[in-house]
Amino acid sequence: MIDMRRRTIAATLAAASLCAGALFAAPATAAVPTGGGHGGGHGPAQCSLVDKTLTATASVDQSLTDAFTTYGDTGGAWTGGDSTYSLPLGKGKTGWFFSDTFLGTVNPDGSRPTDSPFVNNSVVVQDRRGTLTTITGGTPDDPAGIIPPEPDGKWYWIGDPTPGRDGTVQVPLLQFARTGTGQWDFAWTANRLATLDGDTLQLQSIVDLPSATGINWGSWTLEERGTTYIYGIADPGGVRSAYVARVQDRNGLKGTWTYWNGTGWSAAETDAVPVVPYVANEFSVAPFRDGYLLVTQDTSELFSTRIVARTSCSPTGPFTDPVELYRTPETGALGSYGDPDVFTYNAHEHPNLRQGNRILVSYNVNTFDNVGDVYDDASIYRPRFIDVQLKVTG
Repeated sequence: MIDMRRRTIAATLAAASLCAGALFAAPATAAVPTGGGHGGGHGPAQCSLVDKTLTATASVDQSLTDAFTTYGDTGGAWTGGDSTYSLPLGKGKTGWFFSDTFLGTVNPDGSRPTDSPFVNNSVVVQDRRGTLTTITGGTPDDPAGIIPPEPDGKWYWIGDPTPGRDGTVQVPLLQFARTGTGQWDFAWTANRLATLDGDTLQLQSIVDLPSATGINWGSWTLEERGTTYIYGIADPGGVRSAYVARVQDRNGLKGTWTYWNGTGWSAAETDAVPVVPYVANEFSVAPFRDGYLLVTQDTSELFSTRIVARTSCSPTGPFTDPVELYRTPETGALGSYGDPDVFTYNAHEHPNLRQGNRILVSYNVNTFDNVGDVYDDASIYRPRFIDVQLKVTG
């Protein structure tokens, strides 16, 4: 018989599983651009990148994948999580920010104890020597997320963290609440913003972010020349699509937001329009060559194994048609686990760890059997890392 704790964790992980195939946000009602061409909202939006041919050769980043595998199996702290955002923390440290996270230990046979602690977000700090350390909230005996649940039970998944003022870290949040007692009875309720102490990564404050339209903001943040672009997702016409807002002051995400409306920036969130279709709940946009590179899991097909890239001359698009970078090997009955319940999701780049045309991409692995598989095999619910060598010709 499955105990109630496993049922509670399973319900939360089931919610996370939907990141790969369904959207929590209220649907927006705007046409979705198909990409191609020039234009956008960043300077003249002229570049050569979109007119060239992009190809890729990818391989597993064995060093980083093995580091998290070894740490998860033997570290006695973090044993698995998803989201997998990264942020430089200074002094050669990198913070790896996770949403739903298992803590504790892993059994010698690779299984996860059924009483493993579970929190909705955490940070694993990697120092310059490669040593990993887990940061959570709460106490050692009763750990909580870095951003713990609210007293009324609402919980938080993290978005892409960004530097704040005075050495702080700003983390966009998606807030969720239970709507009933069933496994799928939950809903997104708001976007919020956490400020963390830059040294301890402990929570300082939470404030509200724009939430009127149902767009889930925080899928990605891009800092460039005093401007922070904030990417979000919504589901117009059943197509998961990206939206863009920006802030142009030193307050970062606490500043005044404006929204890309297709031709310029509007003060009204309701004017935001989709800029590219078929993105995942998490993706990345970063400068590349004389343009921009978007990396995402393909959502034009359900539970796709394809990680793709698009290019643009502007952070707001339009973006070119997708180019395949990699196919994840874990998914489905024919995948490396031989398990029809296993799937992959939420691929994105880590631009802070890019080396020339070699980019580092992570993606997450999960399973629909959240009361069995994640306990039977702790390796499933962990990030994977790939090195992608890009080539631009033409």
